[in-house]
Amino acid sequence: MRFFLITIHVIVSSILISMVLLQRGKGADIGAAFGGASQTVFGPRGAQSFLAKLTTGAAIIFMITSLSLALIAAKRGSVMEQVKPEQTQQAPVPLAPPVQAPAQK
Repeated sequence: MRFFLITIHVIVSSILISMVLLQRGKGADIGAAFGGASQTVFGPRGAQSFLAKLTTGAAIIFMITSLSLALIAAKRGSVMEQVKPEQTQQAPVPLAPPVQAPAQK
């Protein structure tokens, strides 16, 4: 499931990037470059183009896959929890030499 979502996420993100780059900006006309205002600056923008509707749909799918991948990653836990700690074998502590009584003459 995770790999399927990652594949869909990558495909949708590349489509979204290409659609955004293909669209024309809001102020792309020559009048906006010299400070001229259009009559529709404060009015309704009009009907959305087909490309703008596709961009909105791709953005929604992108957000859904992002949220799904985040939830799946949160359920799996940390990668560090899966790593087993190394078991080091400790060398036995050498015994202290027996205490000898001082020699008496």
